[in-house]
Amino acid sequence: QVQLVESGGGLVQAGGSLRLSCAASGRTFSSYAMGWFRQAPGKEREFVAAISRGGRNTYYADSVKGRFTISRDNAKKTMYLQMNSLKPEDTAVYYCAADFTGRSDYVNWSLSDYDYWGQGTQVTVSS
Repeated sequence: QVQLVESGGGLVQAGGSLRLSCAASGRTFSSYAMGWFRQAPGKEREFVAAISRGGRNTYYADSVKGRFTISRDNAKKTMYLQMNSLKPEDTAVYYCAADFTGRSDYVNWSLSDYDYWGQGTQVTVSS
């Protein structure tokens, strides 16, 4: 089992930047493909970005492509989401998630496939 804790959320003006972190504990972090998801008030949770076990492969939702960058440091058991050029529509609770997999290059954008979730961190972008 793995435990996930997000941090780095906050209030930022449109056009600004934030860096989210997801710290993992428990089983070997490098055994998991990882992802970021978000949920705005009154909306369903949606995919944001995903990264393979070794960090070689990444995948982004169209809405954040070119503005957000996902990365991971397996030695530190931490995943990151660098968010630039933030927009008010990026306002949401951001969740990190872990998908246990034996495939090293696998990236997963399907919410239902993820095994473990963090508690979320609030990101608010003011106009």
